[in-house]
Amino acid sequence: MYQITIEQHFDAAHALRGYQGQCENLHGHRFKVLARIQVDKLNNIGLAYDFRTLKTQLNHVLDKFDHTYLNEITPFDRINPSSENIASTIYHELAPNIEGVKLVSIEVWESPESAAEYRPSYNQQSKDIS
Repeated sequence: MYQITIEQHFDAAHALRGYQGQCENLHGHRFKVLARIQVDKLNNIGLAYDFRTLKTQLNHVLDKFDHTYLNEITPFDRINPSSENIASTIYHELAPNIEGVKLVSIEVWESPESAAEYRPSYNQQSKDIS
């Protein structure tokens, strides 16, 4: 089995509703996003997946978040734009667009010291396969 990871970034502002602390105020981050995929075997030229293709696919998802106030765009107009919810949203928007590989996880780093990772539970993965 092989796993590859790519890293991309986007800049955005958000405010965590109901946080009862400084993060409830409008503030911004340079969000770092890591997408990790998995394949069982390499293709005929020895690649698991083209890094450039995966970056393009991830950027297509991230472009709608870049330089926005996340609280005003879907789905964060309804759910809190926490790093956890951002990771889950990116995962569910990216997964259907990559074929022949398994999207293992999405990590969202809001600072050099703080990150959230989303990977579907085993039960969710089983539902996705059927």
